[in-house]
Amino acid sequence: MESNRSRLAVYPGSFDPLTNGHVDIIERGARLFDRIVIAILVNLDKQPLFSPEERKDILREVFRSKPNVEIETFNGLLVDYAEDRKADVIVRGLRAISDFEYEMQMALMNRRLNREIETVFMMPDERYTYLSSRLAKEVFALGGSISGLVPDLVESRLRSKSILHN
Repeated sequence: MESNRSRLAVYPGSFDPLTNGHVDIIERGARLFDRIVIAILVNLDKQPLFSPEERKDILREVFRSKPNVEIETFNGLLVDYAEDRKADVIVRGLRAISDFEYEMQMALMNRRLNREIETVFMMPDERYTYLSSRLAKEVFALGGSISGLVPDLVESRLRSKSILHN
């Protein structure tokens, strides 16, 4: 085993918005790997709540005290991005059994495309097993409290956006 080689993980997602479930996985991933890149997927077909730059700013602020956490955007195939970054691992979160089938298919396709990059599944803290970005946005849009579900910075940015849109 190469002991002098740094282990790089890529944690991809839309992070629109960043939830405390994401934060949990990123913090734990940062302890497991030498470096972890939060790779924000830029999907031009979707209408995100936050622009890619806003999401990068939020993530940079939330993880400013973690020097081994990097934030980037990407588009195209995840496995190509991971290979370009020379990543060893793709980190994916699994909240429930319903996530497993889709995530397994993606992991197997990524392995078919590049056998050198492993996929590691991590479960969030049990407090966040039901939480998704979509659900947080929906609850917020309908006037419900998302306190404790997203970082305070995200909640404040959501409030600013809703003021701008009203």
